[in-house]
Amino acid sequence: MNAHSRRAPGRRGPRRPAAVARRFVAVVGTAALVVGGGTVLAASAHANTPVDFATHCVPPAVAGLPPIDGTSTATVTVDDATPKVGDTVHVTYTLSRAAASNPTDIALPADVVTPHAVVVLGGAQTGAVTVDGPKSNPPIPGKGAFPALVMHGSFTATAAGTITLSPGDYTIHTSYILELDTVCTVTNPPAPVSETVTASGSVPTNNRAIALSSASGDRGAAVRVTGSHFTEGATVTIAGRSGADGTADRTTATADSYGGFTASLTVNDPATTGIVAYEGGAYDPATAAGPAAYTVNDNTPVPPGAQKVTASVVPGTLSMTQAGDTVTMTPVDFGTGGTSSGALRTVTVTDFRGGSTGWSLTGKVSDFTGPDGSRIGADKLGWTPACATATGSPSNCAAGSAGSVGSTGATLASAPDAAATGGEFTVDAGLSLDIPRFSPAGTYSGVLTLTLT
Repeated sequence: MNAHSRRAPGRRGPRRPAAVARRFVAVVGTAALVVGGGTVLAASAHANTPVDFATHCVPPAVAGLPPIDGTSTATVTVDDATPKVGDTVHVTYTLSRAAASNPTDIALPADVVTPHAVVVLGGAQTGAVTVDGPKSNPPIPGKGAFPALVMHGSFTATAAGTITLSPGDYTIHTSYILELDTVCTVTNPPAPVSETVTASGSVPTNNRAIALSSASGDRGAAVRVTGSHFTEGATVTIAGRSGADGTADRTTATADSYGGFTASLTVNDPATTGIVAYEGGAYDPATAAGPAAYTVNDNTPVPPGAQKVTASVVPGTLSMTQAGDTVTMTPVDFGTGGTSSGALRTVTVTDFRGGSTGWSLTGKVSDFTGPDGSRIGADKLGWTPACATATGSPSNCAAGSAGSVGSTGATLASAPDAAATGGEFTVDAGLSLDIPRFSPAGTYSGVLTLTLT
């Protein structure tokens, strides 16, 4: 999840990014490397590189075979290595050597094998791309090796910067006499990087906004909703929300030539806790405005001899703290270079906002400057993130992908939008800095900035 200045669904107020800059100091020769608050990863692989990776394969149960631990070889390629943000990138996953083979003694005829797999994204954009192959293969003898299998898929570039692509888990399906699956997973994910994409541009900013004439009202009362920055002439749906779900309250308006509108929404559903406005046939939090908080007053009569007791929970803020701002890395020798390693000082994310909005913790690093102006590029710093969720937290956090941090940045950890969000989270990362051979001896320093949105 990338940082945006817009409001996200379920937010109690505008998202306020929190940023922490940390200083990295690297020393080549007899001194140590000191890093402040970021993560580091070794240098990335070259583009279009065939890579080997350890694989654990489970043959179909009917074959009566034990799991197979072996080595797979695959190459990931793309049709466009320099897309713009918003472009579709077509991906090809070529599995030239599978760790498993035909699991039966029966020879397989041509065109009965169908492969499926995922390509793992890292760096500026994380996630997985599903790829599928056609049912196209030469005859395969019993217990014989599978031929090269080619699969295709696509993804949309959503973030500017370097995006790495690694081969991921794959399944080989055979359709002959029986329908059988051989499932193979990467033993130590992610697999090495096989392809690199550099995306340019930025994600279009969603400036759509709404304001309410009142933040509360009795059941059946009307609230005036004004909107701005919508598409001229677009039909805008104004609707109630309850967490991640819609309610029965809705109306429509037409945006004027300036992209504005005014509408009256009657709120009957007591479950309504917020109001949104969106264009098109369905609500999309990425392009909608709101939700703006709204409370339906509880006017249920109190029976004789009873008392209504009312309590409220006040939303808090999204914040982070860190255990320190300097990380000491291991030294490397002049003339040898190599990987200098360390660990991010623990970051604690506290989300006490309530609602349905998730969060994202990202980082970007400057080049490391050293003696006499010598430099080690920001792309040489990488991380292997980890994130733990405190017991009882409504949300679950996810660690970002291992990979280069770079000057454009990468995700360290995040929690998704959900019906109920919040909690406390502990974020760590292993760090590594790839220092080139014969880098001048001395101290190298850079700054890693962490931003929470």
